[in-house]
Amino acid sequence: MTDAPISNARKPKDPQRFIGNHQLDPSTLMMGHGFDPALSEGSLKPPIFLTSTFVFETAAEGKRFFEGITGKREGSGGRAEGLVYSRFNGPNQEILEDRLAIWEDAESALSFSSGMTAISSLVLALASQGDVIVHSGPLYSASESLIDKIMARFGVTYVDFPAGASREELDAVLAKAKEMASASGGKVALIYLESPANPTNALVDVEAVHAARAAAFGEGDLPPIAIDNTFLGPLWAKPLRQGADISVYSLTKYVGGHSDLVAGALVGNKAVLDKVRLIRNPMGGILDPNTAWMLLRSLETLELRMSRAGENAEKVCAFLRDHPKVEKVGYLGFLEPGSAQRDIYDRHCLGAGSTFSLYLKGGEAEAFRFLDALRIAKLAVSLGGTETLASAPAAMTHLSVPDERRAALGISDNLVRISIGVEKAEDLIADFAHALAAV
Repeated sequence: MTDAPISNARKPKDPQRFIGNHQLDPSTLMMGHGFDPALSEGSLKPPIFLTSTFVFETAAEGKRFFEGITGKREGSGGRAEGLVYSRFNGPNQEILEDRLAIWEDAESALSFSSGMTAISSLVLALASQGDVIVHSGPLYSASESLIDKIMARFGVTYVDFPAGASREELDAVLAKAKEMASASGGKVALIYLESPANPTNALVDVEAVHAARAAAFGEGDLPPIAIDNTFLGPLWAKPLRQGADISVYSLTKYVGGHSDLVAGALVGNKAVLDKVRLIRNPMGGILDPNTAWMLLRSLETLELRMSRAGENAEKVCAFLRDHPKVEKVGYLGFLEPGSAQRDIYDRHCLGAGSTFSLYLKGGEAEAFRFLDALRIAKLAVSLGGTETLASAPAAMTHLSVPDERRAALGISDNLVRISIGVEKAEDLIADFAHALAAV
């Protein structure tokens, strides 16, 4: 059951998710959930509400709305009873948030101007001076910089663990985090995960993290578990089912899916997201209405695009795995049966995705020759678009990570990150074969 915001006058009062006893699939609900054409001149699609502010019917209503926005109304969590100002809320953003929550059957969702704005708002809402953040590694480089460097300026420290850590390793790292927090007079504020990890595709055992948290903190004030679900969500992974509190999204990637926008979202536990909303309201960072509208469009084809890309990736990776110039392919579909990573995959994942790591025989020179020879796949960072993209993380997205840490995390010079799109699989295979011939 989603926590539908109550302020959007352009939405039906009782959005239907069932026909009789039949529950509608998220892919079906993306076509109209949360919008009533009768409230917008019969428009089939939601209009773009390009306005900075909204008119109150009475002064008393305006006061009541601001009591919600500022948190003065008990339990509001920063939510207004009506539309106020586009830094706080808006019809397009609220319809989008309703639909995002549906995919993971979440209580609530918040939209942001970028994935990093979402992550930054989450961290700032939860962490205070003296607190400790626990995180998996590797992380997307900007996420790691935020936690490990920027928050250090405000007296927030961290402790990390490798993505594939066992339950015993998780118990040890949480014990260490509790000791650090006690010594600094703070708390363990957040457990932040990224799975699959960028760019190695290593998986985190969310169920083990959830169990380790329960063992370490009991029934008290538990640090929320947040997980970057961009690589597999919302179609191939639903980590809220494994015990995560918040799913983090760069909507720029698969949800947007056309490489023409930048956006982010947090989806999950209402109590946690209420704290984040109380940060977003004064600081800004909410998604603009035009981008929200574009994302509503993209959500209608999300399942189709991700399914096609996943099918393509399976065929492409089967070709690459046996090529003599390839050292290995870090594709989730190739995880060895009986391995710890395969066990996590079988319990957590609904598909292998379409983004993977390709390790060429050689180093940076070979990786660059491969990338420069591509014709269909585009040499660009990002992922999850309709087109196939390829990049060299060690030289691009993770260049700011110190050399020794990159090496420890397996982000080597011969690693090429590939995100498969919706082109014809046979054409992509021909493109990769041509590029490998240049290595």
